[in-house]
Amino acid sequence: MSSSQEKATTSDEKNLDAGSGTSTIRRRRTWPTPIWVPKLVRNVLIVVAVLVVSAALVFVAWRVPSALIIAVGGFALATVLSAPVRDLSYIMPRRSRGLAVLTTFLTIVVLIIVGVIFLVPRLAAQFSTLSDAVPLIADAGQRYLIVGLELLDEWGLLAGTPEHVASRIEGDLSGSVGDFTGGMLGDPVALVSGVFGLVVCLIGVVFVAAYLLADSRRIKAAYIMRVPAPYRHDARDLWNAFEHSFSRYMNGLLLDLLIQGAVSAVVLYLIGVPYALALGAWVSLTALIPYFGAWLGAFPAVIIAFTVSPLKAVLTLIAFFIIQQVEGNFLLPRIQGQALHIHPVPILLAVIVGWGLFGIVGMVLAIPALAVVRVLYDFFSVRLRTRE
Repeated sequence: MSSSQEKATTSDEKNLDAGSGTSTIRRRRTWPTPIWVPKLVRNVLIVVAVLVVSAALVFVAWRVPSALIIAVGGFALATVLSAPVRDLSYIMPRRSRGLAVLTTFLTIVVLIIVGVIFLVPRLAAQFSTLSDAVPLIADAGQRYLIVGLELLDEWGLLAGTPEHVASRIEGDLSGSVGDFTGGMLGDPVALVSGVFGLVVCLIGVVFVAAYLLADSRRIKAAYIMRVPAPYRHDARDLWNAFEHSFSRYMNGLLLDLLIQGAVSAVVLYLIGVPYALALGAWVSLTALIPYFGAWLGAFPAVIIAFTVSPLKAVLTLIAFFIIQQVEGNFLLPRIQGQALHIHPVPILLAVIVGWGLFGIVGMVLAIPALAVVRVLYDFFSVRLRTRE
């Protein structure tokens, strides 16, 4: 070790003060002592660390899925609110970002309260009426099911009598619904635990989003400072690329959900299908699933329209077909194409793979995961070079 390194590693020097009889400590700046390891060992340690962290994250997501929901939900909420918070911070006194975050959340609370006062009672009334009408809808569905099965029986495509097949289908459906509702309502402890878990998840999502919004600049600065100086502008470009893609995607997705739900509710109301507002809310919820969500949202509306008249059912099916075409050929390309720069075919394949791996959650998260891959590909494709 050289003399300069010895001086740098000296941490404290004690000097006795003869007049006071006390000791004072004069501190010098210290530097960490390097631990030299072969490059192969370093690379192996990095790979092992990445594998251990990845396995730990997968295990946590499997055993405690609420943690994944809180993290993803908080990140999504922070992404959606990043634009209004940024704009508000410019007009706030001293450009206070914390005050901008507080103002944004208070505005959301006010909007939620207004929605609870004016919209939720109507939705609750329609859902209550719809639940009371379920037996009538089931009877109508049974009649149409028998008619369809008799038609299949005439064509020789049915194994067994129409009544036997219909009773078997009804038994399977009633058993599935019974298991679902029994699991939710049969055990009061499970019901209370589920409600408590939902409240904890919502609080966690809001907390994570508020933290990310308030400290986004410090998080970004800390991330950039951890990168070697020659690559810091590239690290900043990567951060901005992720921020731009996810912000545009999340805001576009929110707009897509609102448009699909509102248009579906208005169209069903004009056709004369009952419970149009509740069915529109269901369409907004299922629209989270790319491509397949529109048809999943249309299924209850078509069944309820059949209970009114076959003509209204046909009109409802045509209306949802047009909505799906507009959403798939106009809204989605502009939301996903402009924000993510990804062709619809890889998006569709990613959704199918997500469904096969993780079910509905995988379908919802397939496009954000594909966006991560696309941003990383664009980033490294223009930077990685090979030496001759």
